[in-house]
Amino acid sequence: MKETLCKWLLRLFGWSIGPVSENVPKCVICIAPHTSNLDFILGQLYYTAIGRKAHFLMKKEWFVFPLNLIFKKMGGFPVDRKKNNSVTDQMVKLFEKYKYLHLAITPEGTRKKVDEWKKGFYYIALKAQVPIQLAYIDYRKKEMGFKGTFYPTNNPEEDMLTIRSYYQEMKGRYRNK
Repeated sequence: MKETLCKWLLRLFGWSIGPVSENVPKCVICIAPHTSNLDFILGQLYYTAIGRKAHFLMKKEWFVFPLNLIFKKMGGFPVDRKKNNSVTDQMVKLFEKYKYLHLAITPEGTRKKVDEWKKGFYYIALKAQVPIQLAYIDYRKKEMGFKGTFYPTNNPEEDMLTIRSYYQEMKGRYRNK
């Protein structure tokens, strides 16, 4: 029922579902480009439409009543950026804890234009020994989908160049990254 409703909503707004990745038990989902808060809503609709649930990281400040109940139900994990603790290590522990975990992360780390992507998603996948699924939101085509599955090689510089190359033609809502 939820899948049908989400597919209908996407079609209603003119969006199409592009290629779907294999459904692995655990993965980090790299989602790009990220230029708008609307990306979150579209991403949730897409992932529900294909019958999956993705978890996501969000500033702990957003996890106040009653929003905390909503965000936790949606799959949110609160992150305290002020404390000096490793988010990577926290996420690796979650991967160890759960049998099924898809963790969606935007590598830009913000909706603003950035020249360098943050590598946290890469290090989480590397340390947790899970693949990175390369998801996209292309506003030019009004399509969401996956470009493939990437397995980190422990060569961050080369791997990040390869991962970014998958997104060269993607158009964000406000500007191309």
